Amino acid sequence: MMQHRSAGKSLGDIRPIRLLTTAVLFVLQPQLAEAQEPASWGTPLDFATFSIAAIDPRTGESGVAVTTRVACVGNGVPWVRAGVGAVATQANTRTEHGDAVLGAIARGLSPDAALREALAADSGAASRQVGVIGRDGRTGQHTGTGTSPWAGHRAGTNYATQGNLLTGPEVLAAVAASFEASAGAPRHLADRLIDAVAAGHAAGGDARKGRAQSAAVIVADPRPGRSRRTDMVTVNISVCEHAEPVAEVRRIYNAISQTLGFRTLEQFSGNDIWQLRLMLHALGHLEPQSPTLRRDANATRFTDDLIAAVEAFRTIERLAVSANGSPAGLVDAETVARLWAALERAGKARAVRELLLEVVAVRR
Repeated sequence: MMQHRSAGKSLGDIRPIRLLTTAVLFVLQPQLAEAQEPASWGTPLDFATFSIAAIDPRTGESGVAVTTRVACVGNGVPWVRAGVGAVATQANTRTEHGDAVLGAIARGLSPDAALREALAADSGAASRQVGVIGRDGRTGQHTGTGTSPWAGHRAGTNYATQGNLLTGPEVLAAVAASFEASAGAPRHLADRLIDAVAAGHAAGGDARKGRAQSAAVIVADPRPGRSRRTDMVTVNISVCEHAEPVAEVRRIYNAISQTLGFRTLEQFSGNDIWQLRLMLHALGHLEPQSPTLRRDANATRFTDDLIAAVEAFRTIERLAVSANGSPAGLVDAETVARLWAALERAGKARAVRELLLEVVAVRR
C-alpha cells in the first residue's frame, strides 16, 4: 500500500523543513536538545531522493539502491549488515539511524520497533524519511510530516521503497513493479535493485532539474566465501556525480561482474567468454555432441572453435559475418540480444541464466 505523509493540510501547503542533524548534543536543561552537526561539517545532509531496501530470501542478501539530484548519495543513505537487514535514511538525513536501527534489529527488535526506537530519540524526526527491512522480510518505514512534496513510501514482499521531493507516486509504483516482476528470477539482488531504481528514475524520479546527480547500490551477503571483506559486503558501487548516474551504476556493475555484453568481443579472454560458450552450446552451435560443457583451460579464451560457432550463429541470424567485412567472431550488443532472443524461442533462456548466476557473481 502506498503511504504519504500529511499534517492536516494539502501537499501544496507543505513547505520543506530543514533541521540540523546527526550528532546528539546533550545539555543540562529539562527540554530535549535539537540534534545538531558540528558547524565545521558545513551544509546538513539533505538527501531528497528515492530508494529501495530489499532482501533476497534465497541467498540471505540484503541491499539498498538509491539515486538523487544531490552529490554522493552513497555516503549518507544506504546501510546494510550481513544477516541482519538494510536501511535507507534520507530526506533530512540522520546517518546515525543506519547503524542504530541495524544494531537494534540484531538485538532482536523487529524492523518497525527498531525504527520507532531510533525516531523516539530524534527531535528532528518530522524531517526524516527512513526505510528498513530485516532479513526475514519484515519492514519499517517513516515519512515525516516535514519532508517535502511529493513524499511517501510503500512496501511489498521482501522490499521497502520510499521517496521525497518526487514527481509523484508513480515513481515508487515503478520501483515496486520492477522489483516484484523480478521476484524468483535467476538474478542477483544488486542486479534487481539497479533495475528497480532505473524504473523509478524513468518514471520521473527526483522532481528537481539541473542539479548534480548521484546513485549507489550496496549489498551484503552472509554466506561464507562470498565476500573478501569482513563486513561481508559484496557490491558497493557509489557514483558520486554523473550526468546519468543510474546508467553509470549499471555500466559499472556489468563491467565488474563481466556480464556478457559489457564489451564488444573479438578475440579476448574472460568470464564473459564462458557465458558465450554456454549460450552457444545451449543453441547447438558449440560441442553439440556433449550434454554439458567442461570448464577447461580454454573455457575463457576466444578460441577458433568458439569463433566458428559465433560465425555460424550470426549467419543464421543474418548478421554480417567476416566474409562480409566484419571481424571474425564479432560479439557486439546486437549479437548478445539475438542470442538471448534465440534462447527464449528455444525455451532455454531460464536454464542458461541459472547456469550463469555463479559466473557473474560479484565478489570484490
